[in-house]
Amino acid sequence: MNFSSTHLEDYFFNDDYIIQTVKSIGVFEPKLWKETFKKSLTRNIVEAKILHTSSGLALPIKRYAVSPHKQTLEFAGLHAYNDKSKLLSELLHELLEHIQDETITRLDIAIDYKGKIPNKVIKKLCEDRVPFRYWNTTYYKSKSEKKSNNRLNIKSYSKSNKEKLSQDIERLEFSFLSSYLGKVKVKELEKLFKKMAKTIKRFSGLDVKILYL
Repeated sequence: MNFSSTHLEDYFFNDDYIIQTVKSIGVFEPKLWKETFKKSLTRNIVEAKILHTSSGLALPIKRYAVSPHKQTLEFAGLHAYNDKSKLLSELLHELLEHIQDETITRLDIAIDYKGKIPNKVIKKLCEDRVPFRYWNTTYYKSKSEKKSNNRLNIKSYSKSNKEKLSQDIERLEFSFLSSYLGKVKVKELEKLFKKMAKTIKRFSGLDVKILYL
């Protein structure tokens, strides 16, 4: 889950948090960013900072060129199989009452299977989308989709390999992005869940109930 705000750093103005600048005027430390998040800084990120919490978490804060007046905070791994996931969930729940009027910019819905994703789900996905394998992830691209997509991404991968789990778990993930979400605020999320569930049903044939954060 990602949300954006014009005054994001104000939520973390106490001794439990440290904000470290990685990219800004006169500051550029791309190696630190990659070491922390295992991803490189992209050109569309005009400002980058790391939010360090007293519990040991490190979260990315980004300011994008398309919306330079807002910062985006990324909660990646909310529903993983590790202690970090629990800490992220606790932090988000602490923030929820304060960020009700902030804008959601991305929301990922994960469906996990013990073993393989059923063939009927894969067949349904392939009716409207073309599978594209890159490294250890299969992306299901729309037939008209170009390189950039800011509406909906669908992908599948082994959660077991990613997190080195003892049990075999495969994940089907739907990433709902800015064009799909519109200007939805945190307090309006539950109203959006029905629409998202219908979208998942359309592409995968799955009836899902999306649980609140």
